[in-house]
Amino acid sequence: MKITVARIDDRYIHGQVLTKWIKLLPAERIIVVSNEVANDPMRKTLVLSVAPSNVKASAVTPEKMGRVFKNPKYADTTAMLLFGNPSEIVTAVEAGVDIKVVNVGGMRFDPSKKQVTEAVSVTPEDVAAFKKLHELGVELELRQLPGDSKQDFMKILDTKLG
Repeated sequence: MKITVARIDDRYIHGQVLTKWIKLLPAERIIVVSNEVANDPMRKTLVLSVAPSNVKASAVTPEKMGRVFKNPKYADTTAMLLFGNPSEIVTAVEAGVDIKVVNVGGMRFDPSKKQVTEAVSVTPEDVAAFKKLHELGVELELRQLPGDSKQDFMKILDTKLG
């Protein structure tokens, strides 16, 4: 499988993904990699229903993503991977998904999180997962839109949280 972009965006498939990311980095498949979405039939149906008609969309757990990624049947498939949080990326990488770069797009604020940027708020578990990804050699870039300049998310995280 050829990954066009691996993106954290807890909104999953929405306007920016549909109008910007998928056009700049075309993919045959959009795969939502999320335990929550994959295991909730109603949510899965809702999330996948907004995918463009010319792109196959599916939702899988991070563990299943590891199996799919290694399946020779999908060797030539191009895919955009959408995650809701960094912990599920760690699980996917540990399951064998070869992710070199993660685009940190959006993680909504709630009172249990610390706001790092306008669009990204994190829990202590998220911070630990980002550090683990960094240790695994995964580049973490902050960009809302593909035309935005890349920013080193680990530097931003270190600056904001110390």
